[in-house]
Amino acid sequence: MDASIGITMERRRGVALTLSTILADEFVLQTKTRNAHWNVQGRDFHNKHLFFESQYRELDTIIDEVAERIRSLGHFAPASLKEYAALTHFSEQAPEDNDSLTYIKELLGDHESMILHLRENIARVADEWHDAGTSDFVTGLMKEHEKMAWMLRAHLP
Repeated sequence: MDASIGITMERRRGVALTLSTILADEFVLQTKTRNAHWNVQGRDFHNKHLFFESQYRELDTIIDEVAERIRSLGHFAPASLKEYAALTHFSEQAPEDNDSLTYIKELLGDHESMILHLRENIARVADEWHDAGTSDFVTGLMKEHEKMAWMLRAHLP
């Protein structure tokens, strides 16, 4: 059944594609964060193991919210690795080292990239597709990533 929510099907399609790209980025970032959680080593292992766990759990919640937003617009959320690989802006590279500083710098760069991508889409979703609700939703995601980036940045010298 078509979603009758005051936004045309064509506009909802554009919003859903934008959200699908965001979902793919969130999934890849969550996977990279989980990698840090599993593979970090060094004297601060326990502390950083728990820190990365808190971050990937937060990203897991974000992933669910983005997928549900896509569904609320009447579209299906991408849910395969193949789709995520085709949609994401991120690349996966093995870190040079498994120390916490290496992971923190890499994840911080990804969060900052995500913030820029989200910021670019806030006005676009509102102005081009006339979806103030999703624009507000994307603003909330940006704020979450700003906070996560701050937490990462706080660990740097």
